[in-house]
Amino acid sequence: MDDDFHYYEPRHGHGLPHDPFNAMVAPRPIGWISSQDRHGRLNLAPYSFFNAFNYKPPIVGFASTGYKDSLQNIQDTGEFCWNLVTAELGRQMNITSAPAPREIDEFQQAGLTPAPSSVVEVPHVAESPVSFECRRTQILQLQGADGQKVPTWMIFGEVVAVRIRKALLKDGIYDTAAARPITRGGGPADYFEITPGARFQMHRPGWPLDGR
Repeated sequence: MDDDFHYYEPRHGHGLPHDPFNAMVAPRPIGWISSQDRHGRLNLAPYSFFNAFNYKPPIVGFASTGYKDSLQNIQDTGEFCWNLVTAELGRQMNITSAPAPREIDEFQQAGLTPAPSSVVEVPHVAESPVSFECRRTQILQLQGADGQKVPTWMIFGEVVAVRIRKALLKDGIYDTAAARPITRGGGPADYFEITPGARFQMHRPGWPLDGR
């Protein structure tokens, strides 16, 4: 074994002070998910395993480790919203990560405004510059290579409406860095901010390779 590498097999433990898995698969976009139950009670929670998975139709998804309120609400109503977390909304996002009882309204706790959506019944975060209105497409319980189910569920939703603050559109092109989104790193508290200075470009090469 190469002494320059720390090697481990997850089933035997990592042998480190903190599991490095999510720190290596990072930074990750934050799934700030708003949902509501059948009685209209609101929920807002961040999920660190979130991403986009398809263009047409646009599909996003997030993983719920444990059967949490967001999962129950989406199972019951079939709807949710994704809200972009920016640097200026980081503190409020963190407040909504607290393990509050089901009856607590995280919008109210974090001082955020639930804004009516256009297509779905679930409100989005008015202060967020980008939001997706989503309809549930699939909920899958994950399983290991041994076929055993694990207590984590993937929730997928089709994006049926998109809201973008116009200031983020430069000549009709969405400016990712202008929103100053924050992303999830590893460890118990690491986050990263995306800024214009971090941007660089690489164009996909043609085939056969042209030497660029």
